[in-house]
Amino acid sequence: MKTLAFDVYATLINTYGMVDLLQRYIGDDKAVPFATMWRDKQLEYSFRRSMMNRYEPFYTCTGNALDFCIEAFDVSMTHDQRFSLIKRYQNLPVFKDVVNALKSLNKRDDLQLYALTNGPLVEVEKLFEDVQINQYFKDIISADEIKKYKPDPAIYQHFLDRTGAKAKDSWLISGNSFDVMGAATFGMNSVWIKRSEKQQMDPWGEQPTSIINSMSELDEIL
Repeated sequence: MKTLAFDVYATLINTYGMVDLLQRYIGDDKAVPFATMWRDKQLEYSFRRSMMNRYEPFYTCTGNALDFCIEAFDVSMTHDQRFSLIKRYQNLPVFKDVVNALKSLNKRDDLQLYALTNGPLVEVEKLFEDVQINQYFKDIISADEIKKYKPDPAIYQHFLDRTGAKAKDSWLISGNSFDVMGAATFGMNSVWIKRSEKQQMDPWGEQPTSIINSMSELDEIL
């Protein structure tokens, strides 16, 4: 039996799903760079808070990162616009390759599917219900439970503790290279979903077991 740990944001859920709002608020030329910095800062703040033992829920990191970007890009944004961006982050869409891949994997008797996320449990549960993928997972395991963010080894150990799985039989599946390397360093198998040629893997540390370009390839390699 293989135990699969699916990352959520930038793996199942498209973190660029708010670009249309940003285009309306700050213009086409700034929307994608703004969204990119927002995501980068969100992750940076989660890493720093985890290292400093100053844990805050992921939505706090998201809001802090948004405020940084508003100042960095020197753009004006109303309270309502900022609020709508935060709300959109709680209602992002799935990638197009997600639903069919999950349906196929869920039919197999040799796999058990879990979500392993830095996001708060309640928020991710609602998101999964909204995009109609909650039925494919045995459980959602959140960093909130131990107050440590990926790629801290503690979160991968927590996953094994919660599922009763062994590292050698577990696979972390993520579109985030830091997550893939974190799981690989911990001793789990890992799959990097490289959806864009522009994405890069860091040139150091443990490398993924497999690299694919779409979730549709998972059924074949697992």
